[in-house]
Amino acid sequence: MTVEESRVRAAPSDGATQGAFRDLLRDFQSGLEGELHSWLERKQAELTAEVTEAAELTSTLDQYVLRGGKRLRPALLFYAYRACGGESREAVMPAALAVELLHTYLLIHDDIMDRAPTRRGEPTAHLVFRDQFLERGWQGDADHHGESTAILLGDLAHCYSEELFSAALLGNDGLPAAQARRLRSCFATMCQEVITGQYLEFTAGQRRDLTEEDLLQILRMKSGRYSVERPIQLGALLAGASEPLLESLSEFGLLVGEAFQLHDDLLGMFGDIRAVGKPVGGDLIEGKYTLLVHFALTGAAPEEAARLEAALGDTTLAPAEIERVTDIIRRSGAERRVVEMVEVRHAEAARVLDSLPLEEEGKNFLAGLIDYLRERNQ
Repeated sequence: MTVEESRVRAAPSDGATQGAFRDLLRDFQSGLEGELHSWLERKQAELTAEVTEAAELTSTLDQYVLRGGKRLRPALLFYAYRACGGESREAVMPAALAVELLHTYLLIHDDIMDRAPTRRGEPTAHLVFRDQFLERGWQGDADHHGESTAILLGDLAHCYSEELFSAALLGNDGLPAAQARRLRSCFATMCQEVITGQYLEFTAGQRRDLTEEDLLQILRMKSGRYSVERPIQLGALLAGASEPLLESLSEFGLLVGEAFQLHDDLLGMFGDIRAVGKPVGGDLIEGKYTLLVHFALTGAAPEEAARLEAALGDTTLAPAEIERVTDIIRRSGAERRVVEMVEVRHAEAARVLDSLPLEEEGKNFLAGLIDYLRERNQ
């Protein structure tokens, strides 16, 4: 079963639920864009009033953040808050902005680690700063300057994220101290988990001795918890959800988060560059050692596994060889296994969600999320 076939075989989505999800996401995205821009403009004015040169960082960050993106993490926080009975937009939006700027920080650093040339169709931050260096005729190493300045830009986004999250706690009048501590702990854990997961993924390509459980742990740490489970937890905690409801929402979030990353791995290997932004075999060229690759290496004939092993991380691969190697992955049964893992997690997440007593708007968003992620091609 291929990625495309899995969409055909998946349970048909409820058109009304899917339409409600897209409307809710679009409304949230529109509001978030405006609030992000206003907040970043205010910070730029504060910094440049004292140090004029700071505009080179703050204006680049503003442009980078507002390039677009799905904004799923802050949307999940917002609609989990609404699902658990939260009503105040003013109380929840600083936390949503904090999650988006945390994501910005990680993307900027991730692009440096991956040596990525583009992000959302435009040059990555380290290349923007490299090109500025060259245009000005400065003395020294342009690549080093670009990467170093982009690291600082990511650090600035992280500082902003922390400031916004602190504002979210301080701005909630009457927030019990124990609830505030749990929120702070959840946000800190979210940051630590994704950095740890990034390190584990970064070293996985060199180790090659990882088990299926090791790779699932990387998947959970780098994406499953960070992308879905923790944003949902933060929104539910802000709304004062009960402990049983928090536990069930965490279970839902982890299932959807794992499915999200497994599907990402399929797109990174077999996706269409026009939709995904990477060529077919993009993850192969980058040398990413994912569950998909692990299953292929253990399931392919020895000579084909050796060919796949040799291709991993080879940036000089010709298109014809990429096609041959991705065909090896398909014939090994690896794609089918990962597609089935995605479907199992989506089905279990839907079962968990159906049982939860949630407010209609938020529940509609979470229900629509499953179909949205199942059908996405980017």
